[in-house]
Amino acid sequence: MPNFPYEVMHERQDALERLELCIRWGPYDIHVLRFHLTQFPPGRIVGFHKHAEYEFHFIPQGKGKVIIVDQEYALKPGMLYLTGPEVMHYQEADALEAMDELCLHVDIIDRSAQDDSGASHSYDDWEAAEARDCIEKLKNLPLFPTADLHQAMPRFLEAYQACNDNFVGSYTTIKQTVIQILLRAVRAYDSANEQKQFPTRDMKAYRYRLALEYIYANYDGFITLEDVADKLNLSSRHIQRLFKELHHGHTFSRILEDIRLAVVCRELQESEQSVEKIAKLAGFAGGNYLHAVFRKKFGVTPSEYRRSSREAVPQ
Repeated sequence: MPNFPYEVMHERQDALERLELCIRWGPYDIHVLRFHLTQFPPGRIVGFHKHAEYEFHFIPQGKGKVIIVDQEYALKPGMLYLTGPEVMHYQEADALEAMDELCLHVDIIDRSAQDDSGASHSYDDWEAAEARDCIEKLKNLPLFPTADLHQAMPRFLEAYQACNDNFVGSYTTIKQTVIQILLRAVRAYDSANEQKQFPTRDMKAYRYRLALEYIYANYDGFITLEDVADKLNLSSRHIQRLFKELHHGHTFSRILEDIRLAVVCRELQESEQSVEKIAKLAGFAGGNYLHAVFRKKFGVTPSEYRRSSREAVPQ
C-alpha cells in the first residue's frame, strides 16, 4: 500500500538486527534480539510457542488474531500486545487479509545486585527509578492486546531511518527508541487500565429509571410503549422485559395506569375539580372510562373515594 509508512522497512528487513544493541538503563542491561517489520500472509499461522525474552508485538496494518495462554483476541491496526518470558501464544493472520507486525524482542538483565555490592554506579538515580518502575510494570502487564495510545509504533520507523541515514548520533537515537517503545507500551496499558476503572452504571437500573421518568413526564397525554422504547433507543420488547424484571412483574400498561390512578387519587383528595376534569388531567379518555378502571382497582367509584377520604380526615 503506497500510504503504508512502514513499507520501507521491508527493503532491509534485518537492518536493525545487524546492530549489536545493548542498552544500559538504570540498573538494567537491555539486549535487543529482534527488531524488525514482518508480514503474515493471509491465513498464515504461527503455532503455540514461547520465548525466554520479552516480545513486543505491534499491528500497523492488517488483521488477525492472537491466543495468549488460553484466551483468544482479535487484532486490528493500531493494537499492541506483550508476551513476556515463557508465555505461550499463537498468532494467525486473517484468512483473506495479510497482517503486518512490528516486533521487538528484548532480554532484560537486572544488575541491581552488582550495583549494591558497594561499587559506585554511574547512572542517574531518577532515571534508575523510572527504569525500575517500567520493568516492574512489564513483568505484570495484563495478557491482552490494547491500543497503541502513546505512539510507540513510529519509534520503529525512527530507529530504521536512523540506521539507514547513519547521521551523527544515529546509534544513540536507535537505543533511545528502544527505551521509548518500552515506556510507551507500559503507558498504553496504564491508560487502558485507567479507562477500565471509570465508574460505570448499572444499565438495567439506569434505563428503567429513564423509562419511568419519561412516563411520569408524559402520563397525561397519549403515550405508548413504543414511545418509551424510541426515547431510549431500545426495542419495545426490551423495555417490556425491563419493566417486568424491575417493577414487580408489571407491564407498561399496568405501570402507566397505576401512575395515572395515583394522580387521580391525589386530585380527588386535594381538589374540587370534577371527576371528568380529573380524568382528562390524568390522561384518561374521560370520566366514564376512569369510573370503570377506578372501581375495578379500588372497589369504589371516584366520588365514593373522594367522600370517604375526606370523612377520614380529622376535623
